[in-house]
Amino acid sequence: MSKSEMSGGAPEDSLDLVLPGAADTRREMMAWLNGLAKERRLSPKTVEAYARDLRQFLTFLTEHLGEPPSVKDVLGLKPLDIRSFLAARRMKAVGSRSLMRQLSALRSFARYLEREGHGTASAFAAIRSPKADRNLPRPLSASSAVAVTNKEARASEDRKPWILARDAAVLSLLYGAGLRISEALGLQRRDAPVNGVDSITVTGKGGKVRSVPVLPAIQRALEEYLHLCPYAIPPEGPLFVGARGGPLSPRIIQLAVEELRGALGLPDSATPHALRHSFATHLLARGGDLRGIQELLGHASLSTTQLYTKVDAARLMDAFNAAHPRARVK
Repeated sequence: MSKSEMSGGAPEDSLDLVLPGAADTRREMMAWLNGLAKERRLSPKTVEAYARDLRQFLTFLTEHLGEPPSVKDVLGLKPLDIRSFLAARRMKAVGSRSLMRQLSALRSFARYLEREGHGTASAFAAIRSPKADRNLPRPLSASSAVAVTNKEARASEDRKPWILARDAAVLSLLYGAGLRISEALGLQRRDAPVNGVDSITVTGKGGKVRSVPVLPAIQRALEEYLHLCPYAIPPEGPLFVGARGGPLSPRIIQLAVEELRGALGLPDSATPHALRHSFATHLLARGGDLRGIQELLGHASLSTTQLYTKVDAARLMDAFNAAHPRARVK
């Protein structure tokens, strides 16, 4: 990609004039961007984003330093200078993910300057990347979660009874035991908690094994599925099978939930994984111990489980703002 191509057909000299920074900085910036496009074969949109990130940084430095920054100025920056730039971006409501990408672009340019023999840019490596914003889980209401696990909610569909019973059993494990869909579909026939067995052994992420209690309602759902299933499933075979008797695909359960969304009027956030979120959120709302919920979910870090406390607090504030008379007083 030539400089004129990057400017949408503008002459190379014109583009150089609109870039911030001293002449040598603008020259190295153009060479770096061309290298991203030609040598690293990054997409035009990625190169454009990197160019925008560096342009914003050099514009900030022009004001921060009192003059257009030269290559020597860039290499002579201190960590505080870069933190000042990130703080300024944060003040403009730029999110953590965008700041992470922007810092990545600056580090890439700094490494380029080092490779070209201009000196060492140690300040860029000394800055920690911002922590990415974590989206809060979006659980269903208790009534909606129960409705999703009820096979009668799909009674009007043209599906064989054993298929409906199978899907209901899988979804019951997701909501009633907090399993991931991969964990539920990874169970073997011999693992099935039926005939009075009230717990199940699950292998989660990283091969971590945990024991999860199973409610009577889940046991009944599994027993009904196994009773109706037309296939003789060997002990070491998958507990849940597809229409032809092979392992059940996660996509089938995802499609089942999509159909339930339409039937029950649920939002797009109602997914199989949302049932696991609902399991944790509803336990916490009823006074469940955070450490205990962590063990049930198989989270390696308590900080992951603590996200559900924020969900519960957010729902509480929504209820407060909607119902309390003082909340509506301006």
